[in-house]
Amino acid sequence: MFHKVKTVRPLAEYTLLVDFMTGERKHYYILPLLSRFDTFRTLTQIKGLFEQVKVGAGGYGVSRNDEIDPACNELYENGVSI
Repeated sequence: MFHKVKTVRPLAEYTLLVDFMTGERKHYYILPLLSRFDTFRTLTQIKGLFEQVKVGAGGYGVSRNDEIDPACNELYENGVSI
């Protein structure tokens, strides 16, 4: 089952506010990904890149470019409900 993303908004401290099609809302913290995946370090190195986040095609994740695009289930399963 996919937990599709409806909207996404960047917040302070590399946090995303993610609304899912189910009506659930979660905070997702990007910083843990920096130690797991080199491509995510770019978010802290290029000014303004983190803020360019948008919902990916079909709501299957969020994207900024072709490399930095966490999937919807990553956001859902590792996000914190609010």
